[in-house]
Amino acid sequence: MTRRDKLLREHEHDPYQTRKKMSDPSACTECGARYRNGRWEWGDSPIDAKPVLCPACHRSRDGLPAGILRLEGAFHLAHRAEILGLLRNIEEREVKAHALKRIMGVEEQGETVTVTTTHAGLARSLGDALHHAYGGELDYHYPEEATVLRVRWAR
Repeated sequence: MTRRDKLLREHEHDPYQTRKKMSDPSACTECGARYRNGRWEWGDSPIDAKPVLCPACHRSRDGLPAGILRLEGAFHLAHRAEILGLLRNIEEREVKAHALKRIMGVEEQGETVTVTTTHAGLARSLGDALHHAYGGELDYHYPEEATVLRVRWAR
């Protein structure tokens, strides 16, 4: 007998993951990324490209991140501009190679800064970069039943 009540893996139930192969070529109507040969990339889209909304823009529009990075403690407040510059530099590097890896937003609330991303791997890369540059505590939380990676960095 097969159990049907088990939790699904992230790649199997992520609502923003494309379920079937898209028309090739396609182009995002919001950011201009193009879908070609099975992946999203930057570049000029052909005139015959099908207009679609890429998964990153879809996530941003819905306000549902794939990754959440929380910066806690007083250190990041004292080095705010430097740390945000580091995070933007990492995003810039990542988005060149992977069009769907973007920062959705940065929200400050007291001594906590929350950075939301369109891709879980970007949240992980941002946390790794902070830990490498400044030390501190770095924690990852990716429950099996969720599609959001939560990263916490504190110093």
